[in-house]
Amino acid sequence: MKLLLTSGGVTNATIRDALVDLLGKPIAESTALCIPTAMYGHPWVGPGTRAWEFISGNSTNPMVDLGWKSVGVLELTALPSLDEERWVPLVREADVLLVAGGDVLYLCHWMRQSGLSDLLPSLTETVWVGLSAGSMVMTPEVGDDFIQWRPPNGDDSTLGLVDFSICPHLAPDGMPGNSMAEAEAWAAGISGPAYIMDDETAITVVDGTVEVVSEGQWKYLPARAAQEAAQEAAQ
Repeated sequence: MKLLLTSGGVTNATIRDALVDLLGKPIAESTALCIPTAMYGHPWVGPGTRAWEFISGNSTNPMVDLGWKSVGVLELTALPSLDEERWVPLVREADVLLVAGGDVLYLCHWMRQSGLSDLLPSLTETVWVGLSAGSMVMTPEVGDDFIQWRPPNGDDSTLGLVDFSICPHLAPDGMPGNSMAEAEAWAAGISGPAYIMDDETAITVVDGTVEVVSEGQWKYLPARAAQEAAQEAAQ
């Protein structure tokens, strides 16, 4: 897939331009499916009003309200009870999947249970636009700080379709979100490389090529082993 991994949605012109580049055509000519599933697993996000706001395009995170040709809803918790011919063609026909934030393990669990995760490798032209947990689910590791729900089998792995982790919602000290100090403390518990990014930043991944697109602040931290080696070399 082509990935647009955001912290806060399509929040500025730079991220929007990156989205259009990934689509290869205007947003107004592109069809979308929105996936609200992650919201239900997070106590601060859903279910309820905020799930409706996301689906209806009335949330504070620009995703559904960008002017798509059409938008449908793909609810992953419903898919295991449906025959694949009822939903797989819809996914294959969509230009973009808009994936809400919430609880990343809840989202990952239902991606696996529904069969969507198995379908992803075949969606070579589809654009995945993740918001917070919708981005983090593509990483190999999220860390305990971002886990509010665990699946029945206790598995805390995510999909690992990229080789880096993400700490979203970087914010100045005292503001809602994660301070740089908090983000760096989180990164100390992550084994691989990680990006810390604010809501004006996103990451594109196409054929293994990673690019940061930003009008805000972000920081790349190498893998813990590389950090430790650099610190030893500096001593």
